[in-house]
Amino acid sequence: MWSQKKQSPPPDHGHAVAVIIFMLGLGTLLPWNFFVTATQYFNERLSVNVSAISCNGSAPVVMTTDYKFDSWMAFLSQLPLLLFTLLNSFLYQWVRESVRVAFSMVAISFFFCLTAALVHVPLHPDNFFSVTMATIWFINMFGAVLQGSLFGLVGLLPPRYSTVFMSGQGLAGIFAALAMLFSILSNADKSLAALGYFITPCVATLGTLLCYLLLPRLEFARFYLSRAGAAELEKPQQLDTCADKKPLNNNSKDAEAGGVESGGFITHPTDKETRSSVLSVFKKIWLMALCVTCVFAVTLAVFPVITVRVQSVYKGNPAWSKIFTCVCCFIVFNVMDVVGRGAPSLVQWPSMRSRLFPLAVFSRLVFIPLLMMCNIPDSRFAFFTHDAAFVTIMAAFSFSNGYLASLCMAYAPQLVRSKDAETAGSLMTFFLALGLSLGAAMSFLLAKLV
Repeated sequence: MWSQKKQSPPPDHGHAVAVIIFMLGLGTLLPWNFFVTATQYFNERLSVNVSAISCNGSAPVVMTTDYKFDSWMAFLSQLPLLLFTLLNSFLYQWVRESVRVAFSMVAISFFFCLTAALVHVPLHPDNFFSVTMATIWFINMFGAVLQGSLFGLVGLLPPRYSTVFMSGQGLAGIFAALAMLFSILSNADKSLAALGYFITPCVATLGTLLCYLLLPRLEFARFYLSRAGAAELEKPQQLDTCADKKPLNNNSKDAEAGGVESGGFITHPTDKETRSSVLSVFKKIWLMALCVTCVFAVTLAVFPVITVRVQSVYKGNPAWSKIFTCVCCFIVFNVMDVVGRGAPSLVQWPSMRSRLFPLAVFSRLVFIPLLMMCNIPDSRFAFFTHDAAFVTIMAAFSFSNGYLASLCMAYAPQLVRSKDAETAGSLMTFFLALGLSLGAAMSFLLAKLV
């Protein structure tokens, strides 16, 4: 029997739980971002000329292959993310969360160590492409399980921790972009710089694992992550961060599910009696699921496949041209994305009940033609040729991505009971991955158009 006396949540001393949740968010997207920002390294390895001496002894014949690395990387990153996020959504009850998280982090570290080791291994471009694609597949397979598990965990905490988690994910991109910038600017040998670049996420992922193992030792986290703590929290307390400040009244729903009202709060005899089915949870959050799918589909359709093709108008400045893509594409995107992810902690508009929210989400489709009209060599649509135009569009594009995605992920658990928050978090992660996969598939078509 659950205690009939409502417990007050303990304080988050020193914001320790918030820091750990931030680090967990950082760790989930480090693998993807380190591969995305290293496109220059991979394309250089794949562009090694395969020469053959002609039969008459004249100049060698140079043969090059267009591997479409950026599009394939995006697609083979998001397909396993989609498949294994779906698997995690339905089978998360069969494997303990701690096992899923720990094993995934160790596996991701192993494959990054493999990528780092291949820096000094000479391989034919075909073989290097195959090994790299396989590595990307497995890293994102384990990343899907890791992200789905952690989103479910964060869904049990107060809504503001979803924003903290999403902000950590945004910082992962900044971290990777700055690491690549330092590699480009350093005078070190390219192979040595690449080796240090790929070792960095190995160390960071192991550090994230230590943070995860520390989380259950904190009283604040134990209160919310324990089923008793989650059951004793009233729904209105979870809604105190909403912009409209109008809490939902879920007492009737809890009572119908077998809860007993006592002293103004709901108690539950058993956990199994009150957990809703996946389909039932989906019916309550389907609009947020559709919105988060649209947000990431638009983003992955053009980033990085289209955005990395934009070049500086100042071609006479080789130093600027060398770092233009890293700064104006990756750093601008990730900085504004993390600003957008953190903005809901200050203001949440539109509210989750507003009709303006889905309108704001679908209005992001305008960024696809806008970015295609930037200064891409040999493009038929080039209109915004100045560097400032590209930076401005990228800033608005990335801020809206982080802001709207963060709102979607924070709103969804508030539409269900506390007991179903973990299921809602896992389902939202699946639709997030669905959006990424759809965007990656669209990128093949858009790449041909420009």
